[in-house]
Amino acid sequence: MRMRSKPWAKPELEACPFFLRHPEEQKDRWHAWFPEEGPIHLELGCGKGYFIAGLAPLHPEIHYIGIDLKDVVLAPAKRVIEAAFDGKPIRNVALTGHDIERLREMMGEADQVERIYINFCNPWPKPRHWKRRLTYPTRLEDYRTLLVPQGEIWFKTDDGPLYRDTLRYFADAGYEVYWTTEDLHADPCSDEITVMTEHERMFSEQGIRIKAAKARVLPRKE
Repeated sequence: MRMRSKPWAKPELEACPFFLRHPEEQKDRWHAWFPEEGPIHLELGCGKGYFIAGLAPLHPEIHYIGIDLKDVVLAPAKRVIEAAFDGKPIRNVALTGHDIERLREMMGEADQVERIYINFCNPWPKPRHWKRRLTYPTRLEDYRTLLVPQGEIWFKTDDGPLYRDTLRYFADAGYEVYWTTEDLHADPCSDEITVMTEHERMFSEQGIRIKAAKARVLPRKE
């Protein structure tokens, strides 16, 4: 879907203290970017920011990095996050524009993260495109280098085939899937995974069930 141009997006982001235009310059130094020490949680494809906006004000001890590609998405995310903080200083959020397929250009092994969120990524339904999925085994192998021991990936989607394939991808890439659901908002779950993204709200209103899974990194077999 083509996004409308937002002439205000670039200058507003440039003036935003928690936006980084050149994240590759921060490689291996992300922990030092935040003013306090704390674990990093990374959202791949943060969209308009509703997920981070629902978490960051409640968890000041956690540092959230939201990545998406275009200013026309990140500028609304900046506004959504600011509204969630309601005038309070924003010290635990970083937004940045980058191609997630080249994540390793902006994050190195010193940028250890405790959790990665993958919410409603492109399902790439045609088999010839499956390697572009954010949960494909080669991508999951890349994420291993960033995750702490026992680090986790939390995944949500409306797409049944992607969900089922991802459960298999986790196993193939050496992750333990320890929690799953095929109807997130009907299951008795009250933690952060139930915070809605903009796509999630739209799908739920259409009666589409949200599938979700949590997986943790297993030690590599010798």
